[in-house]
Amino acid sequence: MATREFLQQLISNPDRLKDLVDYAKETAFQHGLIIRTHETPNSSEVATYAPFTLFPTPVPKAALLQALAVQTHFNTLVDKISQDPDFLEEALASTIQADDFAAKLFGIYRQVQQEGRTQSIVLGMNRSDYMVDQKEDGTPSLKQVEINTIAAGSFGVSDRLPMVHRLVLQSVGLVEESNRVQDTNRTAAMSAALAKAWELYGQQKAVIMFLVEESQISKFSHRCIEKELWNRKIPVIRRRFEEVSIGGSLDGDKKLFIDGLEVAVVYYRFGYMPDNYTEQSWETRLLMERSLAVKCPDVGTQLAGTKKVQQVLARPGVLEKFFPDQPDVVEQIRATFAGLYSLDMGPEGDRSVAMALADPEKFVLKPQREGGGNNYFGDDIIRVLQEVKTDKRRAAYILMERIRPRTEPNILLRKQLPITLASVCYEIGVYGAYVRHGGEMVLNEVCGYTLRTKNSENNDGGIIGGVTVFDSAFVI
Repeated sequence: MATREFLQQLISNPDRLKDLVDYAKETAFQHGLIIRTHETPNSSEVATYAPFTLFPTPVPKAALLQALAVQTHFNTLVDKISQDPDFLEEALASTIQADDFAAKLFGIYRQVQQEGRTQSIVLGMNRSDYMVDQKEDGTPSLKQVEINTIAAGSFGVSDRLPMVHRLVLQSVGLVEESNRVQDTNRTAAMSAALAKAWELYGQQKAVIMFLVEESQISKFSHRCIEKELWNRKIPVIRRRFEEVSIGGSLDGDKKLFIDGLEVAVVYYRFGYMPDNYTEQSWETRLLMERSLAVKCPDVGTQLAGTKKVQQVLARPGVLEKFFPDQPDVVEQIRATFAGLYSLDMGPEGDRSVAMALADPEKFVLKPQREGGGNNYFGDDIIRVLQEVKTDKRRAAYILMERIRPRTEPNILLRKQLPITLASVCYEIGVYGAYVRHGGEMVLNEVCGYTLRTKNSENNDGGIIGGVTVFDSAFVI
């Protein structure tokens, strides 16, 4: 692996560094590690390389194995929560009073529960994100940042990055090191879960519908998933909320039809943020949730991935409710939890507010949002909590212990970003997929992992947001 000394030598030789960076970018293009541009997000005629690190980043083997080992348990946990309306109602009671987005999602969940679920096939495609916390004694400790239960991305074209990294290492003479960068074909494994749900639906002419946004910068990655499905002779269509609203309907059996095509699976690549919805979009979401189509995720599974549920799960005795007589499973999951604190109105929440205001650098303030760029740190924690500390709006947030990740030197490659040696930190994202048919879990798998890396000076992340880049693990 590239050492600090090696990287310093590169930085001190601008011509050699430029040649290596150009080679890395050209290799990325050669292997299809590409993304649409922010300037032309809907054009397939203009593309750039997907942002990535020049070298793979060292990751402790023990932390990686721990994250992989617990993923099927998280799959089971998410599924059990989604089936437990009493737990969700209790866990989210204060949040839905303070957060309109969570309230609308829960309103759809409650309506579908009252009407009776029409579809017994459940499909989950999750990504659980972790950082390696660096304790004062130097011991690494894996801590979960969040679990993503809707539109879990960062697979697709990024499957090609390990090959790019191996070639970069080989080009500078690090041949033995290149053999330690492993392939992780996440797209095939995640797509297999979509295919299994479609197969169980039992209608060969029915389609899998990707529910997508207007700005489709990640479309090349979506095409990787579509290719896997078409290879299995599974038809795929792409539609936006507006198109489903115009062309979508339910028949007498609640089968979902779009422009005359029966939909077996609705795969949400959109719909995880408030600004993803108009009033018409909410009606369309309810239409799809009430339908016979398999939803990935259904609204209960989306709610199971909220920050508030994450915080409630960390309370004593809660995991035991979902895994009775399985203390080993409970311990594996709980070992990944950072400190999580309620901000509900009352003494417990008051203590959390006081704790955060007294030492904001120790915490992260998290709203019920996905997609990166939503969290608050440092002085911003003080500002937000001072605004909401005496009213119910504070229940829209949770407080989390701030993880202090190990850092490594690397060079981040992104269009128009200056080439500099940076101190970087990373998140390990572990993919999991499951399919349940009635009471039987017919598929429950860990589907590989990804590394997403950023300059350690940046608090929040996000590939599309322009902070985080794709990375490969150099296992140490």
